[in-house]
Amino acid sequence: MSHLKKNKKKNLINPPPFVIDQLQYECIMGSNAYGVTSENSDLDIYGFCIPPKYYIFDYSFINGFDLEKNNFSQYQQHHIKNADSKIEYDFTIYNITKYFRLCMNGNPNIIDSLFVPLRCITYSTELANYVRENRKLFLSKKMWHTFKGYSYAQVHKMKTKSPEEGSTRYEMVQKYGYDLKFAYHVVRLLNEVEQILIEQDLDLERNREQLKSIRNGEWNQEQIINYFETKERELEKIYLESKLQHSPNIDNIKRLLLQCLEMHYGSISDAIKTNVPVEKILDDMEQYIQNLRKMI
Repeated sequence: MSHLKKNKKKNLINPPPFVIDQLQYECIMGSNAYGVTSENSDLDIYGFCIPPKYYIFDYSFINGFDLEKNNFSQYQQHHIKNADSKIEYDFTIYNITKYFRLCMNGNPNIIDSLFVPLRCITYSTELANYVRENRKLFLSKKMWHTFKGYSYAQVHKMKTKSPEEGSTRYEMVQKYGYDLKFAYHVVRLLNEVEQILIEQDLDLERNREQLKSIRNGEWNQEQIINYFETKERELEKIYLESKLQHSPNIDNIKRLLLQCLEMHYGSISDAIKTNVPVEKILDDMEQYIQNLRKMI
């Protein structure tokens, strides 16, 4: 059963009703997906839903008048604790349009959510299965830049961020001299993008033994930094030689998105012209949200 629906049934969360009713895809992310789960691991739940049709196709908003109008890009609720167990949940469920945009832009977390092992998929409709079957459409050489950027950010946090005194991560730093969780993400992200560039595919568990050794404190911080610097140089060459498409094929991704919306809503010919680029649709939606925030 979906973790989202299970927690809603216990009244632990309160998402918009359509997030529950029109949930399409839900999976377990984080250490579970990478095969490095520890007894202290929380459950990071990612997925996407399809909101009512007017959230996606309504361009009739009257700026300055429809103040009650709201849009939906994602539902997030973190640190949900179940009194019956020690499990703590973090939920992030996206509007399908934002989910597609993040995948198209190479967001590592969202790309990973499409490539999780089958055991980590906790809910998937026929529509979501169709998206997963076509998940390689989102892969492109652009991901080298996004994954490297995320990896660099983890290096920076590893060097500079001080955890709250008394926290589990504080105790980790006191014991090992640095934050192991940031460190293993540095290595994980570089390993993943290497797979993408060379194989045009992604197996999240391939390097689990290496990642476990990092989380067990068998590497020191200098080794992590050296790995990052060496792997970065290697991947620059791999990037240039990769046969992967240079950038996302927007037309194919747009076609997949529209097929999914038609699978869900039925015909959308009266709502959108098929020659409107998906980026234009999503840009308009993001602008709409920004304008709304200025009014509040």
